[in-house]
Amino acid sequence: MNIKHELTDTRAELLALIHGLNKAQINKKRSDDRWSIGQICEHLAKTEETYVYVIRKGISRAEDSTIEAGSLNVMLDRSKKWQAPDIVAPSSDIFDHDDLVSMLNHSRKKLFELLDSLDDPTILSKRHFSHPVFQDLLLIEWIKSIPLHEKRHMEQIKEELQDV
Repeated sequence: MNIKHELTDTRAELLALIHGLNKAQINKKRSDDRWSIGQICEHLAKTEETYVYVIRKGISRAEDSTIEAGSLNVMLDRSKKWQAPDIVAPSSDIFDHDDLVSMLNHSRKKLFELLDSLDDPTILSKRHFSHPVFQDLLLIEWIKSIPLHEKRHMEQIKEELQDV
């Protein structure tokens, strides 16, 4: 499947999942150590915008990478917990549905603008950048991890929805 189609399909699933939620549902936390649905969506948008920045930096590197692509499916294993870096950690803001849709649409627009601006998309498979959890990743892997990351957090949203 084309990566842009996968990104589009996964985002459509996420938007369908949060469709119709009211402000109370979006901002409810099951416990102090969990994120609200709004915080999860904010984290996804912040992560995507950070990835756009990282991919631009990786593209600007002068030499091709010697690393090989690996499997990112570990991202779907929710028994493994990772601490979100501060740059993508959610705030304590209060969100409504329109806020979430706007944030998510804005970050996706930035990503698609980047992808559409590439003269040679194969550069994404030739350059890498270090990821805080997965170490050195080819830039294409950064992009492929976005829908996996969203799927991981959609499962978290489904758990949050069980209590609303």
